[in-house]
Amino acid sequence: VQLQASGGGLVQAGDSLKLSCAASGGTFNGWTLGWFRRVPGKEREFIAAIRWDAGSTVYATSVTGRFTISKDSAANTAYLQMNSLRPEDTAVYFCATSLQTISSTLRNQKVYDYWGQGTLVTVSS
Repeated sequence: VQLQASGGGLVQAGDSLKLSCAASGGTFNGWTLGWFRRVPGKEREFIAAIRWDAGSTVYATSVTGRFTISKDSAANTAYLQMNSLRPEDTAVYFCATSLQTISSTLRNQKVYDYWGQGTLVTVSS
């Protein structure tokens, strides 16, 4: 399966942005879809995940209450709605798929098998 992340851009602090992750060559059925972000020089940071079949979600503490992960099964697309953006949210955002479902495990990038190319989000102060 190939993943295509999109929707990044330049916004101001306090603005909102919605990222999309579309799958081609397969579906998300049976997978968990996760969002990560990476700042240059740092490890990829877990943001959120959604268990596709159950629809249940997991969030990083840093984004809880501001970001929402969702899915459109018919469109085979996942979304990350980001509200109240802060300059420290500036990063390249990636989507990825995993066969894992345990919350603590999903925060580990090593359990993800397929990755999208990333989309840049820049939040100015």
